[in-house]
Amino acid sequence: MENEIRVLVVDNNQNITSKIQEQFSSHAVIKVVKTIHNGEEALDYILSSKNEFDLIVMDLILPEVDGLTILEKMKNEHIKKKVIVITSYKKEYTVNMTNNYGVSYYMLKPFSMLALETRILELANHDYIKTIELSEQEKAIHVAISKLLHQLGIPSHIKGYAYIRESVFLFYKNSDAYSGITKEIYPEVALRYSTTASRVERAIRHAIEVSWTRGDYDLMEEIFGNSVAYDRAKPTNSEFIATLADRLRFDRKLIHS
Repeated sequence: MENEIRVLVVDNNQNITSKIQEQFSSHAVIKVVKTIHNGEEALDYILSSKNEFDLIVMDLILPEVDGLTILEKMKNEHIKKKVIVITSYKKEYTVNMTNNYGVSYYMLKPFSMLALETRILELANHDYIKTIELSEQEKAIHVAISKLLHQLGIPSHIKGYAYIRESVFLFYKNSDAYSGITKEIYPEVALRYSTTASRVERAIRHAIEVSWTRGDYDLMEEIFGNSVAYDRAKPTNSEFIATLADRLRFDRKLIHS
């Protein structure tokens, strides 16, 4: 496939490799070509099949051969691949060593699949993000979100409209991301729109303020009445995004209407 990002996953934890493989099993761009749970096997594969993958997602603590040894061998053999280290090991010396070996990104466990997806796309070429084709269901979700935003009085020409739509969509797909809206979803939206996370946050806040003065009062009471005090305060960005995603999740008729 054109523009495909072929990923090699190396981790002793089979639960993690399975989750990563499942996450990207139907992805439009990212393809997990192989998962390996042993450092020696990983090193053999990297040395013999360097043209079969574009990027490595790897833990440092592996049986037989550890991750640092693999990185050192890659450097000596002039195998230049993007590498994302995923590990619970965070000593400064180890981080510095990975930097010396040209590691692209260092992610501490536990991490979200959304964050990993963002880093892979960013390191490979963030323009891929803009060319991903949505499935029919994902297109229907986008349409449903757009309808809700229009009913809530948010005009489509302001930046916050697009940022909210994308944030709600990402939250809908990753319902466990509530605590990471600021750290995960904002940076992801910013990456997709070539801006910064702080600008995304400000634009969403402005859009919510516009909505609170222009939107359908009865609809707002229906949607937000149980989650925020509509007559006293506007919802926070996180409350607004999560509440709209939950409404779509629990009322699937909206997606097909």
